Amino acid sequence: MNREDHIARLKRDDFDLLVIGGGATGTGIALDAATRHLKVALVERDDFAAGTSSRSTKLIHGGVRYLEQAVKRLDRGQFNLVRDALAERATLVEIAPHLAQPLPIVTPLYNPLQVPYFTAGLKLYDLLAGRANLAPSRFITAQEACDRVPLLNPKNLCGAVIYYDGQFDDARMNVTLALTAAEEGAAIANHVTVTGLQKDTTGRLCGATVRDNLTGDTWAIAAKVILNATGPFCDAIRQLDDPAAAPVLRMSSGVHIVLDGKFAPPATGLLIPETEDGRLLFLLPWRDRVLAGTTDNPAELTDHPQATEGEIEYILRHLRRYFALPVDRSDVLASWAGLRPLVADPKAADTAKLSRDHVINRSASGLLTITGGKWTTYRKMAADAVKVAIAEGGFNPDRASQTAHLKLVGAKAYSPADAAHLQSQLQTTYGLDAATAHHLKRAYGDRAIVVAQIAQGGYGAKLAPQFTYLEAEVIYAVRHEAACTPMDVLARRTRLGFLDTAATIAALPRVVDLMGDELHWSSRDRHAHTEAAIAYFQATPPLPEPVPQGS
Repeated sequence: MNREDHIARLKRDDFDLLVIGGGATGTGIALDAATRHLKVALVERDDFAAGTSSRSTKLIHGGVRYLEQAVKRLDRGQFNLVRDALAERATLVEIAPHLAQPLPIVTPLYNPLQVPYFTAGLKLYDLLAGRANLAPSRFITAQEACDRVPLLNPKNLCGAVIYYDGQFDDARMNVTLALTAAEEGAAIANHVTVTGLQKDTTGRLCGATVRDNLTGDTWAIAAKVILNATGPFCDAIRQLDDPAAAPVLRMSSGVHIVLDGKFAPPATGLLIPETEDGRLLFLLPWRDRVLAGTTDNPAELTDHPQATEGEIEYILRHLRRYFALPVDRSDVLASWAGLRPLVADPKAADTAKLSRDHVINRSASGLLTITGGKWTTYRKMAADAVKVAIAEGGFNPDRASQTAHLKLVGAKAYSPADAAHLQSQLQTTYGLDAATAHHLKRAYGDRAIVVAQIAQGGYGAKLAPQFTYLEAEVIYAVRHEAACTPMDVLARRTRLGFLDTAATIAALPRVVDLMGDELHWSSRDRHAHTEAAIAYFQATPPLPEPVPQGS
């Protein structure tokens, strides 16, 4: 994906649909519409997955808590949300098997009365999934639970239930959706901000004015329909259209920390069902480290949400209760927070009770806004939004959505059955060690060969000694994945910035050198990008604006 080519198209062409926002929902919409042969544009003010879409719990799931709420409150909406999400979970594993795989999750039970309750609940979870179920849930003894999770505190443990959800790399999935949409014909650019909306003489929207944050160029994009998919920031776009528009969102945040891999086995997650305030807490293996976190903290809207020391201690405090091994603040390698846009309900006492279902709003001028929902249902959200956009624009696409079975970039010549052969090829033909070969096949699928070829050309060194990320991935990200800043590479094309803050800052000078050579940055550019990245990864708000090239 050559960003300059896409910018040229955005400056030159008129479009059926302009999507604002390059997160999971926005790129999913662009892909769905492009597969229906609509002429699609998408702009993202920062980078693909720069916000909420890179800051999830890395699970694709129906939502065991949502099912519990559906049963307790006889809430058909929540019930349908779980059912749809379970179907979409299986779809994601099918269309991107290199990025999404089933993961067993153990829920320890310390009260005998919990055993029938959780066992029955998870059997209902299986039943709702139907043929799309990844594997059946079951009760396991306390001994088997400790065998699976050796650090689990055995005191008063009366057993556990084990069930299966999907785990994925959220940021790479988001980037992959953008790349697939581009291959299907959409014109897409990151680091492009919408500065205004244009209306015709009747007051109907007909386009937007935008600014390239990297060059300062401004221009207008003409589009018959504009779809606002900016997640937590959708109210800001709605108010560009109508300054009097009332907010429709409330914010919830999810806070996560990363620990060393010694704190959990490599192939099993842990769900802690009872915290002091009723939230769920997950402990999940991720990229040879352990991800621990929770959701549903009330939050304020901000460009760069941070995990507070109090929130980090909350997670650590609960981990100490469930683990026989002490864990403290010095064990935290990285932390982050991500905003969740929830459709406002003034009757809801807290954000945990707000629905994760999505809504589509139409303004008087024709602006379509989609908000709510969650990562797992991005594809259904996209299909619903494009259906509304087709009606709004009076389009007559020559085919239906193709996304339920369309393999994403990296999966078109890759399947789990091919994974062993690809691993062997990466090791024998390109001389990669087993861990690095495994990483590349899981991150890039059938495109891993291209990364390996770049590595053979002199970029085979690791960015950080304790991780499998290669210098070749920086080059690949710039040439093929529209990476424009060090943050794009370190936080989203690779995940180093989410795994180990100290290792990220140590790798930064080499990343800047590699990108600077590819993008022809001046010494001043390199210094400015370095300073911006350090501020970003040291979590210094506010998030710096992208640095104009050639300044």
